[in-house]
Amino acid sequence: MKKYSSYLKVLFIAFASLLVTGCVHDDKYNDPNLDNYQCKDLTATMTITQVKALHRTSRYVFPANSTAIMEGYVSSTDESGNIYKTIYIQDDPVNPTEGFTISVDAVSTYTKYPQGSKIYIELKGLALGTYGGLVQLGIEDDKAIAAGADAVSRIPEKAMPAHIFRSCTIRKNIIPKVMTLTQMSSNDKLLGALIQVNDAEFDQKVLCNIYAPEGFTVDRQLNDPTLSSTARVVRNSGFASFANQLLPAGKGKFIGIFSKFNSSYQMYINKVSDLADMTHFPRKDGITTNPCGLDQASLTAKTVAEVKQLAGTPITGDFLLKGKVTANDQTNNFVRQIYIEDATGGIRVNINKTNLYQDARFKVGKEVFIKLKGLSVGSAPAINGEMQIGFGGPAGAIAEADMYKYLFDSNNPATTVVPTERKIKQLTMADVGRWVVIKDLEFTDAELGKTYVSGTSTERTLKDCEGNTILLTTSTTATFKGAEVDSGKGNVYAVVTFQNGVYQLRIPRQADADLDGARCDGTVPPVYNILFQDGFDTLDNWTAVNVTGTQVWATTTFGNPRPSAIMDGNRQLNEDWLVSKKISLAGMQEAYFTFETDGRFSGNALEVYVSSNFTGVPATTTWVKMNPALDSDLGGFSGFVGSGRVNLKDFINKEVVIAFKYTSVVGFSTTWEVDNFVVKGAK
Repeated sequence: MKKYSSYLKVLFIAFASLLVTGCVHDDKYNDPNLDNYQCKDLTATMTITQVKALHRTSRYVFPANSTAIMEGYVSSTDESGNIYKTIYIQDDPVNPTEGFTISVDAVSTYTKYPQGSKIYIELKGLALGTYGGLVQLGIEDDKAIAAGADAVSRIPEKAMPAHIFRSCTIRKNIIPKVMTLTQMSSNDKLLGALIQVNDAEFDQKVLCNIYAPEGFTVDRQLNDPTLSSTARVVRNSGFASFANQLLPAGKGKFIGIFSKFNSSYQMYINKVSDLADMTHFPRKDGITTNPCGLDQASLTAKTVAEVKQLAGTPITGDFLLKGKVTANDQTNNFVRQIYIEDATGGIRVNINKTNLYQDARFKVGKEVFIKLKGLSVGSAPAINGEMQIGFGGPAGAIAEADMYKYLFDSNNPATTVVPTERKIKQLTMADVGRWVVIKDLEFTDAELGKTYVSGTSTERTLKDCEGNTILLTTSTTATFKGAEVDSGKGNVYAVVTFQNGVYQLRIPRQADADLDGARCDGTVPPVYNILFQDGFDTLDNWTAVNVTGTQVWATTTFGNPRPSAIMDGNRQLNEDWLVSKKISLAGMQEAYFTFETDGRFSGNALEVYVSSNFTGVPATTTWVKMNPALDSDLGGFSGFVGSGRVNLKDFINKEVVIAFKYTSVVGFSTTWEVDNFVVKGAK
């Protein structure tokens, strides 16, 4: 079965971020000591306006013998960790007319170029390009060339002292440029400058939420009296020192770096103290006081069992339910819902929002408070027996814009969720919604070799050694839907559900059904060892073959976890192959490979082939086409989908290559990302 190294990577990143953010003290910073860092006063020969004008439709590279020098004032600071490997500058500290973006491969740049510093940039050998439509300064290298005609790479840290110099004498106080959200669309010249939006307020959809979940970068919508639009967002990093603090609930002055990605205007916070004025009420949307506090003393506590007895009309009492989150939507096997439980049982909560797992309130193991007045409890007709909390009827969901009214963080740390041990024949209606463990289960013989979801089939049958059976249900949106079920016996950790008069189990993660032990009849499942694996940090283990078109396979900063391989045909005619290095299956009795894909936009499906006689030229190679599961939700990058086991039985004892074939036509091209490629074999 699939190993879970990605979970270890996530844990490592989260731990590392704690070490980093632990060194920052809540926005109280000392001026950096610049005594030992070089400074230099030069004479500028070009303005920011003139430099940006050199970029037209493709990358512009300054000659190696160029004497051009640009100057500007640093508008940003990365001291809080919210701005990453970027230095933003503007042409004047008080009333700028131009802003600019410098992409650097360095962190903690505030120690050398603090906010307000006047800096000079020697432009020789540097390059102008775009990312997301935003003109920026970087370098041209092999990676930039592979990424496209208008891409640049970050200026290497070791090259920065030869190009970027801090003035020895001038450091100014940067006064933010006042601008409304509506005015952004006519002020692209200021992208990169420090701006101020008056009477700004975060949208109701994100009220009482934190700046960003740990390890994730998210957009938080900002409104002002002139505009309410999702095109105006504040982009926050989960690695920022203030990431776990609550967003300000009031209105006031918002100060941040003005930026843009494609058609979306966005802002970056330098430090959270820049938002200290956002405490005023009433807000534009009519909220008169801070809604994020919870007065528990004024509410009557209810248990899960008592709440289930409130089924029927909307709840009118001032009741409060406290429960621990046992399952969320991290793998999309639960969609727009969480499960919570207390000592009396568990219950489903319907919330009309995706990525709930990124909300600090809904982490597994967190206690959440639910104000019940105005909500309803019932059983949707399709569920036929499972009680759930929602709004406007038994099948309704709490609107995203109303979450702040009903759902409150306990502010207690997450703790281990302890399952209730049950046997299949012991289950009762009191267990529906509860987090349980059922030991010594295995998939029936008829299910072996199948994936969790196949076509319209979403149910797989589990049995215990006494012959009792129960259904395991998996959503068609689950990230592991294409993974093959395990062939051994083990413990299943799941939420008990109930549909059409039948008890069922639903697992939040594939790891919750880790069945690798000997089966009930004593059969020992094969032990597979990794023969080859690649997370696509680079393409060093692959050969990219360009047959038609100018686009080629590359890597991207997105992935599961990042990075991943990517191919985007840019709506042009393309044929491109990504061929693995040779992989030996010598001595194996069984072998297979798996991978994950995430696709977007209409176009041709990604094709997968295997060959034992790769000639170096796809057209002269004998290929066998495989039939893995691919991402079918091409409306957006909605999450990576497992391929399931792709059997290599016809290639046992041979040396093979495995290839991804990408094709696109004029006007239509799917962007395909590929990650977590693994070949396993059993002797």
